[in-house]
Amino acid sequence: MDTATLSTLARKLGSVLEPLTGQVYFSPEAHANYVQLGFDPSAATSNGVAMPDGPAYFTSRGSVMGQVPGEVVAAAFAVFNPEVVIPCVTLGWTKTDATTICAARDRGGIGQLVRLLGEAPDGIERANELLTRAIEPLRPEGRPLYAGLRSQQMPDSSIGRMWRMGDMLREYRGDSHTGAWISAGFTGTEIGLLSELFWGLPMRSYSRTRAWTTAQFDEAAAVLKGRGLIDDQGFTLQGREARELIETVTDAQMAPVIAVLGDDIEELFRILGPWGDTVRTQFGYPAAGPHDLAEQGSR
Repeated sequence: MDTATLSTLARKLGSVLEPLTGQVYFSPEAHANYVQLGFDPSAATSNGVAMPDGPAYFTSRGSVMGQVPGEVVAAAFAVFNPEVVIPCVTLGWTKTDATTICAARDRGGIGQLVRLLGEAPDGIERANELLTRAIEPLRPEGRPLYAGLRSQQMPDSSIGRMWRMGDMLREYRGDSHTGAWISAGFTGTEIGLLSELFWGLPMRSYSRTRAWTTAQFDEAAAVLKGRGLIDDQGFTLQGREARELIETVTDAQMAPVIAVLGDDIEELFRILGPWGDTVRTQFGYPAAGPHDLAEQGSR
């Protein structure tokens, strides 16, 4: 398979899976479960979508790796400011333990999908057949969040299994992406600025949600300018090529998934795509997510 086709399929897979898996972070069911554990409620909304509480987000997502310190969570999440992640996780572990909040995360993510899609949406068993095939060749080396999910028990329900396997693919790509930009010599702040330009967004817009300070942004921008990757207008040609290469290297790490699915990947897209649309229109996930922006940026 040529590189362009591989990238197209890998990015579409990420885009199709994103609202079905990432919805756990916006799930009112999950947020209510975290409140019962002592976390603050997720009172804020954006365009009708419930936004997560910071400590609950970092602790619940990080819990798949076990009861690890905030430094480990910050390393795995990579693009968030450790100065915010570490105290959030430290606070989280005063309220609950990894096993308890991980179970609350599972119930919340699956609960929202059941509410929006039903217990057994059309095609669920075939989707699970294909997802089972997709995760079979994947290995854990260098992929902490994917490895953590591998260690969790598979949910009993069909829709729960779909969510778990989709989340495994999501984190596998995320871990792979981190490896790609670290090896290219970028920091979390620098890759945030480059990704915004790649998605067609102003610098310091989306990446502000990762809790970097103005001083940290200033330092990162100065480094990127010094490397000839950005100027006052945005990307230089060299910068655009460097950021596209990171995405292409990430896509290449999804090759085992694309290969094992073969032509059946289009069937998986046809099954999952409408479910993701429903999740978005019912305010279970933001109308446009990073994977969609990444697809646009690659055109």
